[in-house]
Amino acid sequence: MKLIGLAGWSGAGKTTLLTQLIPHWTAEGLRVSTIKHAHHKFDVDVPGKDSWLHRQAGATEVLVASGRRWALMHELRKAPEPRLAELLHKMSRVDLIVVEGFKADSHPKIEVHRAANGRPFMFPQDPAIVGLVSDTAAETTLPVAHIDDISAVARLVKASAIGIEDVLAREAAGA
Repeated sequence: MKLIGLAGWSGAGKTTLLTQLIPHWTAEGLRVSTIKHAHHKFDVDVPGKDSWLHRQAGATEVLVASGRRWALMHELRKAPEPRLAELLHKMSRVDLIVVEGFKADSHPKIEVHRAANGRPFMFPQDPAIVGLVSDTAAETTLPVAHIDDISAVARLVKASAIGIEDVLAREAAGA
């Protein structure tokens, strides 16, 4: 099982890019999962439905299951936000996990950058950035792919992924 992150400023197109990469990889036969960091209060449940009512009543976890999918919602109830390493232990085995966000963590990341954002590149200051996907040229020795070349981006991201064990070891070492 391998992992790579996509990091970049808000509006760079990380989610859009990921929704193009996932079908590309699944067509190759890869099983892909994602972990998405949210910086704000979010909800995956419908207010008023039974599972929402269970959480509102104070349940720590609510698992919803059907013949098509299941989802586990865990309320932190003032506990600290879990680190990426802790979340990885909750994931089922797949070929590739792509992490969107968690840009301050030490796992290897591909920076997604758009010139129209008007933001600087992150890679000079972040040693965990191992590649660059952008719509503009950058002076770097990192591997680079144009954001509109999905095949090239897919190859770059997949080639930059490292084993989960290595990610967990980095996390444990505080790297």
